[in-house]
Amino acid sequence: MIEKKSLKSKKILLGINIDHVATLREARGGIFPSVFEAAMESIRAGADGITVHLREDRRHIQDDDVNELRKKISVPLNLEMSVSEPMVKIACCVKPEKACLVPERREELTTEGGLNVMKERKRIREVVKRLKNAGVLVSLFIDPIPKQIDAAHETETDFVELHTGSYANTCGSAKKRELGRLRAASRRLHEFGIGVNAGHGLDYKNVELVARLPYLQELNIGHSIISRAVFVGLFNAVKEMKKIIREAYS
Repeated sequence: MIEKKSLKSKKILLGINIDHVATLREARGGIFPSVFEAAMESIRAGADGITVHLREDRRHIQDDDVNELRKKISVPLNLEMSVSEPMVKIACCVKPEKACLVPERREELTTEGGLNVMKERKRIREVVKRLKNAGVLVSLFIDPIPKQIDAAHETETDFVELHTGSYANTCGSAKKRELGRLRAASRRLHEFGIGVNAGHGLDYKNVELVARLPYLQELNIGHSIISRAVFVGLFNAVKEMKKIIREAYS
């Protein structure tokens, strides 16, 4: 109990990923629904940040979306991006408050796993340095694997976003094991002085236990909130998620 109280001395931030508002827009090739309006409604409901993934294939979020959000929203913009040179140049030009480096494959439906920092350590370290020199806080999206965490530490990243997909997609004893891996990873990151975020596959039923992870600072959630918004509206969907997270660590 002493550890829990000391680790939960401040609130956990909630970043809303609005990619799939753009997915719906791009299905008809028009201008509705508005990504910017979705961001504003999320902020009105209490979102602490807005996350978008500018993919190389531009399947949902577009360059104009990123530029508009960077100029107009009142909370930090978190740009998910690959480590490709075109994306790095865009980020250094737009200068979002935060950038999260993620793996990206053209054929995937969504990001399927964490970065292989061990394999791409040199390139990732270079990108981290360039983004930080541009005034951008940098996060690496990685699986809760000790060797990957050690490699992330060597890149001098500001944050790591722990990939919670395996936790979200399992049940029973397997889910408990995945939660244990996330807990151990969070403690290891804290020892390195790296900020701890988490996200991927989190929804209204499974987020509570993740919100209780030690040293957790921010959760980034998108698909489940946008899906919930179809039935209750985006404002209420965000408020509901905020309430679950708040009650998890209070």
